[in-house]
Amino acid sequence: MLDAKQRQNLRGQAHTLKPVVMIGAQGVTDALLAELEIALDAHELIKVRLPQLEHALRDAMITQLVSASHAEIVGRIGRIVILYRLRPAAKMPNKRR
Repeated sequence: MLDAKQRQNLRGQAHTLKPVVMIGAQGVTDALLAELEIALDAHELIKVRLPQLEHALRDAMITQLVSASHAEIVGRIGRIVILYRLRPAAKMPNKRR
């Protein structure tokens, strides 16, 4: 669980990011969830662009994304939602010194 200070820091980091996952007319599909997993494993912090639908439908999509990926919502601006999930230690790339 992220506290307010951590969310604020992550929102600042996400400011310059472009959406990595974009939800199209098909909505939230198994293929989209697979791409979301790949993106979160690779980046930890991502932006997702939602389709232009009613606010309630977009909220339902966000709920699906969060529950399927076990990510946390860092922020939301219009049709963009910022998701964060800490990369497991086993999947972290080795850093060179």
